[in-house]
Amino acid sequence: MARSIPTFLLIGLVAPFVTAPFLWPGSSANAAASVPDLSGAWARTTFALEPPLRGGQGPLRDSARRPNEPSYKDPLLTPQAAAISKQRFESVQAGKPYATPSSTCWPIVSPLVFRVQEMQLLQAKDHVTLIYMQDHEVRRVRLNATHPEHVSPSWTGDSVGHYEGDTLVVDTVGVKVGPVPVIDQAGSPFSEALHVVERYRLITFEEAKEARERNVRVNGPPGTQQAAGIDQNYKGKGLQVEFTVTDPKTFKQSWSGSATYSKADDIWVENVCAENTFEYYNNRDTALPKATTPDF
Repeated sequence: MARSIPTFLLIGLVAPFVTAPFLWPGSSANAAASVPDLSGAWARTTFALEPPLRGGQGPLRDSARRPNEPSYKDPLLTPQAAAISKQRFESVQAGKPYATPSSTCWPIVSPLVFRVQEMQLLQAKDHVTLIYMQDHEVRRVRLNATHPEHVSPSWTGDSVGHYEGDTLVVDTVGVKVGPVPVIDQAGSPFSEALHVVERYRLITFEEAKEARERNVRVNGPPGTQQAAGIDQNYKGKGLQVEFTVTDPKTFKQSWSGSATYSKADDIWVENVCAENTFEYYNNRDTALPKATTPDF
């Protein structure tokens, strides 16, 4: 697979790691001092969501890795959500994996979108743009704005944000429920009532490394790297996202989690989902079922 960086993304790769103060055009140093420079290309080493940093209810874990503790039995789920999760679990156990946004080329919502192992965060004065390597999905966050009284549902929802000291806070509602609604690796669904709050901040190199290694120990390594890579020579700060999910139609209470990124290497892969039977990451064709006798 060809590996290249689109020209329009070069600014996002270069700008974040300079040491000059991060100032908005026309603003003073004092006014901009509270705006952290979070922009850049960031990568993760695993697909799995990480547990909450401050304790409490965390993400439901992938039942495929824990068949004796299926997530559909977790008391966090409402009865209707548990029924969907049970159906998905049983399908996997029968050797028929259930459809996910990633496997069927539908948009991925937050926080499941953190399974995409590389993303770019671009900052401007009145908005923030998040671009994910898989399918180049784009999320746009309006800064210092409010949600409209009546939100028109969309694939990534309506996101507004603001800065609190060294943290970017993003609030998202109005996510459209598509054909394969999945919110976590456990296969939990979500509803139109989904509300996600994310908090982005820089952390030390040591903190990022420890979080990455802990996630691999807890959830195991990914099956593939999805062609994303971490800059092994960079010893600067990482980016950590804490998130809280609220969806009363799916979960009986809110739950939280995190995702930790390190500076990505300088390779941006054209990673696009398509209805294709060739597994580029394994360099082979997918084993498709074949009929032993003609249909007619």
